[in-house]
Amino acid sequence: MKPRTMMVAVALLAVALATAACGSEQDGQGKHDKATSKQVTMDEEQATKRAEEIIHQAVDGMSPKPTLKRSGPVPVGPCVADDHGSDDRLQLSLSYDLTGVPGSAAKKLVRQARDAWVKQGYKFQDSDEDWSKPFPTVDMRTEPDDFWMDAVTGVVDRAKGEGLASIGVTSPCFAPAGDSASKADNTALHSAPTADDPGVRRALDHSSRIYDALRVRHATRGEGDVVRTVQDADGTWLHHDWSTDPLTAEEAADAIGRAHAHLKSANWTVRHVATDAPVPALFALHEEDETVAQLVPSAEGTLRVAVTTPAARATVTDT
Repeated sequence: MKPRTMMVAVALLAVALATAACGSEQDGQGKHDKATSKQVTMDEEQATKRAEEIIHQAVDGMSPKPTLKRSGPVPVGPCVADDHGSDDRLQLSLSYDLTGVPGSAAKKLVRQARDAWVKQGYKFQDSDEDWSKPFPTVDMRTEPDDFWMDAVTGVVDRAKGEGLASIGVTSPCFAPAGDSASKADNTALHSAPTADDPGVRRALDHSSRIYDALRVRHATRGEGDVVRTVQDADGTWLHHDWSTDPLTAEEAADAIGRAHAHLKSANWTVRHVATDAPVPALFALHEEDETVAQLVPSAEGTLRVAVTTPAARATVTDT
C-alpha cells in the first residue's frame, strides 16, 4: 500500500472509532453525564477548535519540528443511537500528516505526541504501545469532553525503518447547526437519497452481506432502517443503520467473529475497540470505495450496525 493511501485509510478508521464513544455514552445511562453534557452543547466550530487544540498540544513541542499538512475537518456522519437508528447529532474528524522531517524520525514524533497527551492527563484507549515495534500506534481520549485521537506511523520504507507520522482527532457527538430551529432542518440533514444514486445500492449490498455473516435475527424495523443522505460543506454521504435482536455476550462475540471473518475475506481493514459493553466493537474500512462499517454492542445486548459510504460513486462489488 502506498504511504499516502495508507494514511488516508488510517484516518478513515479513526473517524469510525469515535462512534464507539457515542455508543458507550448512550449505553452508560449517566456514567458519562459530564461528558455528555458538553457534547450536547458543542457545535461544529467549537468541536473543530478543540480538535486543533489537542493536535497542537501534541506537536508544538516536537523535535525535530514537523510541517503540518492538514486534512479536514471531514464529517463522520450521524451517531449510532440505541433506538435502532441514528439521532440528529454529528461528528467530525481532523488530521495532520507530520511532514518535512526524516522518515527515521516518525516513530520519535509519535512517542512525543503520546508523552504530551499523557502530561495533559488524557487516557489510553488500549494499553500503551509496544515501543520495540518499528511502526507504533497510539490511541487515546480526552476527559471529560471525550475527544478521541491517535498518533500513527505509516510505513515509507520498511527495510530502513522509515515512516510518516500522522495525528488525527475525532470529536464527540454534537448537534447540527439549526438543530433547535425546526424539524425541517433535521429533515434536510437526513434526507432520502435519489433512487438512481449508485451509493444506495452499494450501502445496502455491504449491509446485507454483513447481516448474512452475522447470522442473527434482525430487530423489528424502526424509523432508522433506511438509507439516508447526510450533507455538509465537505461532501455527501449515505448512511444505513439497523440493529439485531438482543444477544448474550457469547452470541454477540460469535456474531462479530463471523462478521470479522467475512470482512477480512472481502478485503476490508478491520479493527476491534473496547467499549463499555462486554464485547468489543468492530470497525472496518473498505478502502476501494471508502465505505466504513461499524458494529457496536449496546448494554441491552443488541448489535448496532451502520454502513456509511460516499454518495455518487460507481458501485464496487466485493470479491
